[in-house]
Amino acid sequence: MNKIKLWLIAAILVICGTTTFAFCTANDDNVPGAQSTITRIQERGKLLVGTTGDYRPLSYREADGSYWGFGIEVAHEIARRLGVETTFVKTSWPTLTADVLAEPQLFDLAIGGITITDTRKETMLMSEGYLANGKTILCRKSESDRFKSLADIDKPEVRVMVNPGGLNEKFANANLTHATIIVYQKNEEIPSQVAEGHADVMITEITEAPYYVQTDTRLAAPLLNEPFTHGEIGVLMQKGQEDLLQMVNHTISQMKSDGTLRSLHEKYGLVYAY
Repeated sequence: MNKIKLWLIAAILVICGTTTFAFCTANDDNVPGAQSTITRIQERGKLLVGTTGDYRPLSYREADGSYWGFGIEVAHEIARRLGVETTFVKTSWPTLTADVLAEPQLFDLAIGGITITDTRKETMLMSEGYLANGKTILCRKSESDRFKSLADIDKPEVRVMVNPGGLNEKFANANLTHATIIVYQKNEEIPSQVAEGHADVMITEITEAPYYVQTDTRLAAPLLNEPFTHGEIGVLMQKGQEDLLQMVNHTISQMKSDGTLRSLHEKYGLVYAY
């Protein structure tokens, strides 16, 4: 009897253990991470990419709804390696964090001039950098000798224009306590506002400034080679998508090693730092 009881107990434990393992395995498919994010994207057949579309030459949306730019091409490359199409979803700098964290998700990842910061990494995932970045200024070419340092800008008579909700506004508020700060809603229009005399300085990035200097002869970036900050631009996404993050990082690494990233820097007139 004792042997029979022991055998029955052992059999019950085996059955229960197998059932528990099967239950856990079945539920693993519903846990974010591992293969779930990439599988979902591939089954959908498209990569949903959040982007502001107001940041030449990284992300710009034309009137017909088409997108172009450095970051846009990186997004297309990520989608190509996933074997899917790319669909762009409009976001904005003031709503970027909320849009990334939204449930249900609005997009799989965000791209286009997004600086890697510790604050963002606390609540979201950020890829490795694919573009060196730093704060600088745009001003009228006729006044380029006027601004040789941050101290030259931080004066009551200097009108500094920034777009709302992003790191440019944050930088201006933290470092320009005497200058007159003007918040202008449309980032892509600020360079022309400066050129036309509605503001004296635009706080911008070393990735954006060269484009406007090349396309508008009224503008200059006198401190382009002496940025106020140093950082990198990366891809932003929700936590729980570690498989997608790993794939994006691998894509960026390959683009660096095979020369694709260097070619994009040359195409858009940006300094290659890798």
